[in-house]
Amino acid sequence: MGRLKSPKNKGDQYERELAKFLDEHIFDEDRQRVLRAPLSGGGRSFEHGGGMDVYGCPDIWIEAKRTEKFKVYPSIEQAENGIAAKGSGDIPVVFNRRNQMKTEDSAVVMRLGDWIKLYRAYLKAKGYKIKDDFTK
Repeated sequence: MGRLKSPKNKGDQYERELAKFLDEHIFDEDRQRVLRAPLSGGGRSFEHGGGMDVYGCPDIWIEAKRTEKFKVYPSIEQAENGIAAKGSGDIPVVFNRRNQMKTEDSAVVMRLGDWIKLYRAYLKAKGYKIKDDFTK
């Protein structure tokens, strides 16, 4: 019989899986660019302490949750509090994966005002005409 994993170990493993997945699907480089923040799962890293769980995605503050009972707003607020503490202008994004789920099936949660910024940039890159006056 296998050992039961602690919630912290599961969370740490998910952060590593998420970093690897994002790195493999975003960046075209030989070296790994997206990484799990050291001691992110409960400790504090000196460089990234109190910060995001996964770093290396410019302008995105990643909070990773591996839980069956996902709490949307406290999770977003945790990311927003980290951003405020660091004085960062990053967009807070929360990733959640439940047990027995593939990393690529994770849910991605963000505020509508932040999502609209990303979607507008996507549409503009695709050549769509969009309003120039959107502000949050």
